[in-house]
Amino acid sequence: MALHPDFLRLPIAHRGLHGPGVPENSRAAFRAAIEAGYGIELDVQPASDCTPMVFHDYDLSRMCGDEGFVVDLDPEDLSELRLGDSEEGIPTLNDVLRLVAGQVPLLIEIKDQDGRLGRGIGEVQDRVAALLQNYHGPVAVMSFNPHTVTAFGKAAPRVSRGLTSCKFDKDDWPMLDDETRARLSQLADFDSTGAEFLSHDWHDLENPAVIDLRARGVPVLCWTITSAEQQAQTREQADNITFERFLP
Repeated sequence: MALHPDFLRLPIAHRGLHGPGVPENSRAAFRAAIEAGYGIELDVQPASDCTPMVFHDYDLSRMCGDEGFVVDLDPEDLSELRLGDSEEGIPTLNDVLRLVAGQVPLLIEIKDQDGRLGRGIGEVQDRVAALLQNYHGPVAVMSFNPHTVTAFGKAAPRVSRGLTSCKFDKDDWPMLDDETRARLSQLADFDSTGAEFLSHDWHDLENPAVIDLRARGVPVLCWTITSAEQQAQTREQADNITFERFLP
């Protein structure tokens, strides 16, 4: 299914419209994005029972001051933790789907579960697919892991899916070997995944592979824009932005 046009019309708030007192990937951040009329990007990690939780990191230290890992705790324990200094808990994806309810475009990134963007992806994409079966409204799913994108497409062929990508520098991706980094940076898996759009690091929009896809008519989103100046730089190279720290 083609990417809904609202994903190209409305700027997309990275992890919701967060800021002081409103933590990323929280219900408060999503309510703020809806009220402002922006699209929403969020991240999914599995709990111990594979329930899709809305959370970016693998561990809980940065956002919750806890030494544990998301995948080791059940949804109830995760919901009792607090995000930063707020009273916001970690929501399930199902919680967020009920909150958004099709009011604005929802862009869901499934975080890599293999550790090296390989085939060990688990079942979280299938759980996301099941939750989206009865969801009404603009929604799309993406991942850095091509295997996740492919598997999600098999589980939910009617939901738009995309590839999240970047330059895959060695310093940023030390767990990957040179051959894998080269293949991923050249977007060699894009067609085989059945991806319908690209979400690419804005610093690397001059990548020939990105230019070629856009020339083919593939929608290109870019992440993560943090100023009006950066937004202006991407105007001719991308179809829309994911943003934070400023209002486009």
